[in-house]
Amino acid sequence: MKKHPVCNHCLGRSFALLGTSTDNFTRGFSIKVLLTLEAHRLLEEEYVQGYEILKILAVNGNFSMAKDLLRKKGKEIVNEADWKCYFCGGIFQRIDTIIDDVVKEVEKYEFNTFLVGSHVDVAILEKEDELRANVGLSYGESIKRELNREIGKKLQEKLGKRVDFEKPDIVILIRILKDFSHKIDVKVNPIFIYGRYRKLIRGIPQTTWTCKKCGGRGCEECGWTGKRHKESVEELIITPMLEVIKGEEAVFHGAGREDLDARMLGNGRPFIVEIKTPSKRFISLKDLEKYVNSYAQGKVEVRDLRWASREDVRKLKALSQIAAKVYRVLVETEKPISEEELKKLEQMLTGITVRQRTPLRVAYRRADKVRIKAVYDVKTKKLDDHHFEMIVKCQGGLYVKELVSGDEGRTTPSVSEILDTKARCIELDVLDVETPA
Repeated sequence: MKKHPVCNHCLGRSFALLGTSTDNFTRGFSIKVLLTLEAHRLLEEEYVQGYEILKILAVNGNFSMAKDLLRKKGKEIVNEADWKCYFCGGIFQRIDTIIDDVVKEVEKYEFNTFLVGSHVDVAILEKEDELRANVGLSYGESIKRELNREIGKKLQEKLGKRVDFEKPDIVILIRILKDFSHKIDVKVNPIFIYGRYRKLIRGIPQTTWTCKKCGGRGCEECGWTGKRHKESVEELIITPMLEVIKGEEAVFHGAGREDLDARMLGNGRPFIVEIKTPSKRFISLKDLEKYVNSYAQGKVEVRDLRWASREDVRKLKALSQIAAKVYRVLVETEKPISEEELKKLEQMLTGITVRQRTPLRVAYRRADKVRIKAVYDVKTKKLDDHHFEMIVKCQGGLYVKELVSGDEGRTTPSVSEILDTKARCIELDVLDVETPA
């Protein structure tokens, strides 16, 4: 205090590890009281240093008890109107203002839990470091720690919400700038919604396909939409969700994907929508499900919506590579096929592993490698001499169309290879995507 103005908070914080069941303000106030008492004792014993101590407390400590004592001794001390602590610049005296500013920033968001953090300009931290080095203090705590605690405690009371150190709904960052002014950044953590979707029509992709010619900017070829297809499963689900939850953007995570010309039937494909910066959290998922299905107009429908987490996204991605899937395939052959040949096909494809080199149709966007995938079961039904239906249960990631055609020898064995005729898939439906119990 001989060198700089020091508030009660900053003085007390220098000895934060000494004493319990109190706060830094009370600790700093108590130290100033003890120093004032000691100065008064020295004055009573006619030691001149009593005045020196009182003057330091009155001027740099801005301590009213010391001022009153000097006044009684005929020495008036008047502080400047803009007295500020050298170390915190009066931040702790402005905490209520900071709290009010935070409340204004977060009032547009629904949330149950929060966490407060602070970022203090390095120039301010260096002042603390210099003090501790010069005076040899080893019992203090950082200004950041005190700010987080004091603001968090008052915010909890003001907002009626609880602090969560693990998975808060929102994170509030108080930035203390070099001139001791403050700025507030609010990070709203995303919400995750799990569900299953059924794609009831052919011709729409799972995710948005960007126009190759314009790269999404919009051109005459794509009708100025920036997309190769008018709509997608992703858009039909995400658009109404964003409308209800009022998020800034959303990310669609699917457990694998079906081809553009394939339907997704049965109990649907698992998916998770990640909605970033959501304004609404307290919503009915049943009502949301109805709204999404109404918006999709029979093209797509969702079911079994529930809350999820980022960990669930990781599990979903892993699941897509191993989960068993069941397909219905309509196959056309070049030469006539008999019932006996179909029975042979069932026997030779059931319980085998298939080697698949990346199909020619996706080679432009997938790594060229050989995948080993399992076929668990195959059942066939003859429709006419050149057409039959095949129900295939297989490991996730198997290219079913290529299992039929052989893809010029890149998939083996295949329907074409076993039947010794050209075969192709003319219709494909996903009937089930299994999930672990």
